Amino acid sequence: MAISLKSTACLLQIKKQNTHSLSRLSFGKSVVSTKRFTPMAALTSAPTLGLADTFSKLKEQGKVAFIPYITAGDPDLSTTAEALKVLDSCGSDIIELGVPYSDPLADGPVIQAAATRSLAKGTNFSSILSMLKEVVPQLSCPIALFTYYNPILKRGVGNFMSTVKDAGIHGLVVPDVPLEETETLRKEALKNKIELVLLTTPTTPTERMKAIVEASEGFVYLVSSIGVTGARASVSDRVQTLLNEIKEATTKPVAVGFGISKPEHVKQVAGWGADGVIVGSAMVRILGEAKSPEEGLKELESFTKSLKSALL
Repeated sequence: MAISLKSTACLLQIKKQNTHSLSRLSFGKSVVSTKRFTPMAALTSAPTLGLADTFSKLKEQGKVAFIPYITAGDPDLSTTAEALKVLDSCGSDIIELGVPYSDPLADGPVIQAAATRSLAKGTNFSSILSMLKEVVPQLSCPIALFTYYNPILKRGVGNFMSTVKDAGIHGLVVPDVPLEETETLRKEALKNKIELVLLTTPTTPTERMKAIVEASEGFVYLVSSIGVTGARASVSDRVQTLLNEIKEATTKPVAVGFGISKPEHVKQVAGWGADGVIVGSAMVRILGEAKSPEEGLKELESFTKSLKSALL
């Protein structure tokens, strides 16, 4: 069960030691206590909404979804668990969690480095799922897993989908799967009530874009720029045109990602008509390059608040 009401303040302090601490989980050498970062206060509990339902609710409220991305296991899985709670309590509407992979073709240097550090610490799919099973029930927003196609194929598509469903995952983003090969993925995802999010880019031909948005579930992921992930100085004006073209082809929500790293980027993209804004590399850099996990979490909180405020 997830918490239905978000606290107006991030990271509520508690006076008593949290006996359900993730410090008992052996995900990494650096362990962050859950005493400082706790789930939101709530009066009632309700099942967490899925991706499409989250967008529908926000649209009714005239709001744009804020979707942060972090890499699982960087600097360690205990910190990832805390970061998920920080992001949730600071108003994230959906969280995208990256599974570290040895050949992340769609990712730029920041996320590649995070994946390398995570894998070097021994992070694997099983340990990520174990962490999620502990943390997801404490969150009020859904999680979309970002993973490459090969790890899914290695585990078997059906087995993979049922496994992530059991861990409480609502969505799945697979950046390197061709549209022509999504049929099996979509079938198994649907069977397990996992929303498979597909990506379209500035170089995607119009007819192919229309086929992609037709097949995408949850939302349509619009890649804002050509190339890999990574913070950029500005967001291309081409995004506004792309948004208009996609919205002429579908009523599904569209979230923009890749290269968005500042509050002014978030505000600009929302103003262009995006239903959601995805921020990744800037988040990953904060956690990966901090002097300590505790400092990284504090910086993440502050940065998340600044981005979220740009949407208010």
